[in-house]
Amino acid sequence: MIHMHAPDWQVRTEPRGVLLVARPLADTAVDRRTQRRLRQQDLSRTHLLDAAEEIFGSRGFALATLKEIAELAGFAVGSVYLFFPSKEELFRHVWLRRGTEFMPGMAAALDPSETADVLARMLRLVDFQVGFFRARPAFGRLYLRFTGTADAAHGVTVDPSVQLRFDEAMRMQADLFAEGQRSGVFRDGDPAVLSRIFSGIVHGYQSLDPAVMSDDPTAGERLPLPSLHEIVEGAFTR
Repeated sequence: MIHMHAPDWQVRTEPRGVLLVARPLADTAVDRRTQRRLRQQDLSRTHLLDAAEEIFGSRGFALATLKEIAELAGFAVGSVYLFFPSKEELFRHVWLRRGTEFMPGMAAALDPSETADVLARMLRLVDFQVGFFRARPAFGRLYLRFTGTADAAHGVTVDPSVQLRFDEAMRMQADLFAEGQRSGVFRDGDPAVLSRIFSGIVHGYQSLDPAVMSDDPTAGERLPLPSLHEIVEGAFTR
């Protein structure tokens, strides 16, 4: 007889059929402790990445220290090394985390199954990119700092996959321009060049976006988003 109040069960396949076998109580307790420990590790790692993003974004890579990152996260500095062996590795994982989030959102914004209108998809991409930084202002500041000259002079590098994602993003935008040119909506020109110009316009807007760059939560937009739409539409449509 199988007592269904047993604490845990394993499915085991044997020649005579599938058996439901009770797992020992000790094994079940170990599994649960392991799950709790892994959840706690994930939470601690997330806290460290959040703190690193904040410090790197405000102070840059060269001036940031693991000590202040650990303090902001609520850890002893030695705890950082349990998750990341160096400041460089921590910096790398900040970028990897956000890149993993960014690319699916960009693909969704450009998804032709939502609308075949290439201009609508371009404006949706504008909204996504601006909104991505507004939802993650510390990373927005880090990105804008790193893509300028502040950290370049210190020879800071990020994971090669970050460059691959950037190249893929430029290709996706260029594909949209090429599609729009074929349909007679977008102006002529090398789609790869137009893609870079598009990113430059959005980057310029983001670099002065109070929602990302200001510490004042009451700061309003310096240029409303609909105005950015008009600029983009005027720049790229026939």
